[in-house]
Amino acid sequence: MPTRDDVQQALRSVIDPELRRDIVELEMVRSIDVHANGVVDVTVSLTTPGCPIRSHFQTAVAQQVGELDGVSHVNVSFDVLSDSEKAALGRKLGRNGLPEGALAQVRNVVCVGSGKGGVGKSSVTANLAAALAADGKRVGVLDADVWGYSQPRMLGVSGQRPNVNDQRKLLPIESHDGIGVMSIGFFVELDAAVVWRGPMLHKVLQQFLEDVDWGELDYLLVDLPPGTGDVSMTLAQLLPQARFLLVTTPQPLAQKVASRSAEMAAKLNLEVCGVIENMSGFVTPSGERFQIFGEGGGQLLAQELNVPLLAKVPLTMALREQSDSGVPLVLSDPEDAAAQALRHGARGLIALSPVELPVMQMPAPAAAPKPVGMSLPMA
Repeated sequence: MPTRDDVQQALRSVIDPELRRDIVELEMVRSIDVHANGVVDVTVSLTTPGCPIRSHFQTAVAQQVGELDGVSHVNVSFDVLSDSEKAALGRKLGRNGLPEGALAQVRNVVCVGSGKGGVGKSSVTANLAAALAADGKRVGVLDADVWGYSQPRMLGVSGQRPNVNDQRKLLPIESHDGIGVMSIGFFVELDAAVVWRGPMLHKVLQQFLEDVDWGELDYLLVDLPPGTGDVSMTLAQLLPQARFLLVTTPQPLAQKVASRSAEMAAKLNLEVCGVIENMSGFVTPSGERFQIFGEGGGQLLAQELNVPLLAKVPLTMALREQSDSGVPLVLSDPEDAAAQALRHGARGLIALSPVELPVMQMPAPAAAPKPVGMSLPMA
């Protein structure tokens, strides 16, 4: 049977991705109980009840302790650090107080990606955000497509600049139904080109996550650039709890390219939660349907990944027009066929959101200081 010290040593492999130290060093392990039947109970103390990386700790603790010889079952439970314990941890880290983390109150982080450009990923993101907000969810949008930023225009907030709160955190610009938006487009000249290399991108994305007061959100949608480059890898590193939503067109080539993004997510241990097929046919006013971009790519990708196809969004004139006007289609024309499909996709995303439980059990074996604004790097 493992001893308490054995379990504690195993827990040193569980890293807090925000503080980048193990939970033993951070004194987040509240209790360890080893029972004669091989069951181990571990209680971890979080900085906030709504900690968005709670599931990360659940999985990591169960995995590390479960690998010890003699362990048949692992129970992981949580409590919350007291104010004095937070202050002590802050002093341990050399800070005046323990920051709650910019994403401490964000329940779900969903990265919207695609294998290639031109599949309508950004318009899908903007409309999903508006649809979620219309269903009463608190939503933020992070425009991580630094080179091809478009969310300020799509959500009707171009030309604005974020304010700063008393903690010197940037405040997202509010769009329709209170959607919080953050984009590099707020910090450069209107429609200016951003010409940066990887390290610059990493720095600005880290600021968007750590120096922005996102507040209490049900969903933070991250609009990724196309492909599998630096930005996606950086966000995977900074957001280990995020899930990927892939957007493709029905064209088989687009589906094959999108599958590369899924492969990247798998290599980075990120979950792909679903697929949305965009540009899924065009229906004329007389009712005639044309499969302009082919047929079946979204369903093939979903089947390949064993995830749900959340929506098939048809081509409509209104969808293109409202993307340019700054009002998401799901708000301006909710009866449009594309709007209805996007609302369906948003509700599917809600249905896929994990339900937080107070205790996670590992299955038993069969036999048993910040700048006022962005400090942007110069190319």
